[in-house]
Amino acid sequence: MERPIHNMSNLFAQLGLANDEAAIAQFIATHHPLAGNVQLHQAHFWTASQAGFLCEAIRDDADWAEIADELSAELRAKH
Repeated sequence: MERPIHNMSNLFAQLGLANDEAAIAQFIATHHPLAGNVQLHQAHFWTASQAGFLCEAIRDDADWAEIADELSAELRAKH
């Protein structure tokens, strides 16, 4: 059985955030840069449920882990 492939839009929808390209770009621009010593789920801008979802996804290497890692990288990248 193949694992579902999620994209950034799906992740933002799962987190209850606006998930169109412009909204995602704005979110990243607003919350950029995320310090290297802060894990994605520990960022101050998540609600408790969003942080829990991200923590669990990465910890359990769930279907969402790869795209969560991509979001983390985008938030840390030099723009």
